[in-house]
Amino acid sequence: MCLYSIIIPVYNRPAEVDELLATLTAQTLTNFEVIIVEDGSTETCKGVVEKYTSQLTIHYFFKENEGQGFARNYGFKKAKGDYFIVFDSDCLIPANYLEIVDKSIEKEGWDAFGGPDKEHESFTITQKAISYSMTSPFTTGGIRGNKKHTGTFHPRSFNMGISKEVFAKTKGFKITRMGEDIEFSIRIIENGFKVGLIPEAYVYHKRRTNLVQFYKQLHFFGRARINISRFYPQELKLVHTFPALFLLGCLAILAFYFICPPLFKVAVGLLAAFYTLIFVHSTVLQKNLWVGFVSMFTSTIQLWAYGVGFISEGAKIVAHRYNLGFSS
Repeated sequence: MCLYSIIIPVYNRPAEVDELLATLTAQTLTNFEVIIVEDGSTETCKGVVEKYTSQLTIHYFFKENEGQGFARNYGFKKAKGDYFIVFDSDCLIPANYLEIVDKSIEKEGWDAFGGPDKEHESFTITQKAISYSMTSPFTTGGIRGNKKHTGTFHPRSFNMGISKEVFAKTKGFKITRMGEDIEFSIRIIENGFKVGLIPEAYVYHKRRTNLVQFYKQLHFFGRARINISRFYPQELKLVHTFPALFLLGCLAILAFYFICPPLFKVAVGLLAAFYTLIFVHSTVLQKNLWVGFVSMFTSTIQLWAYGVGFISEGAKIVAHRYNLGFSS
């Protein structure tokens, strides 16, 4: 049995840390330590951590703010485990999570791994709709935590594990924001480590609790995907352009209204069919009409926000390259 070090970077989210730690006290496998890295918070969770010192082997560290990537590196350096597991502070962990991971490592010999995220029954309708939008085949192509994901699986930092050997070789996160987990996963794979998805090792991921926060987060994700292409151009796939294409398509529909009414009617019909699929699919999965209804809005935000971020960051690269070429 391995010793696990659970690394949790946090920035001004003590209530979330409280809920996360409560779920860790229920783990069926108890051979683990918890490392909380407070990344320069003004609203710290030190008092929350003290509540759990009698229930968990837990260590609290405070450092200046540098972003989540470098906060995780800080935790890796303090860790004593054979494997380091990273969770976002807004996750809830099923009781058998570590037991599932331990069995999978024993069977498959993973050097690094990741798992999917799901919605918890306690989540609000909006949170469930957001969770659907982030995992639906109609919005993300089913590439997040899916057995049939497109291309090589890249563990994401909301639910990610690495061996201590991986950290020793890679030195951890190279960038601290803007797609830092994807960049890290790519380097792990390039170094020849065995990386895999453990579908049963899921977490309940709250993500954002309102639509404004969700828009900002997805806009950032769109920018991050382009940022990764600065390091690894080959990692920019066709599927990553879908939100931007959807956004441009929606804008084109407005233009069709004025320049080609027949084409406008066809496009509106296709868009209506798309939203009907989302409504029906989400309603069936969640067994809730309201979640299905709200999923149409969250899916629109997911696609538009990601698309805007993707296009705006891509435009910066194009402008930069143009300036370089012009000046030479």
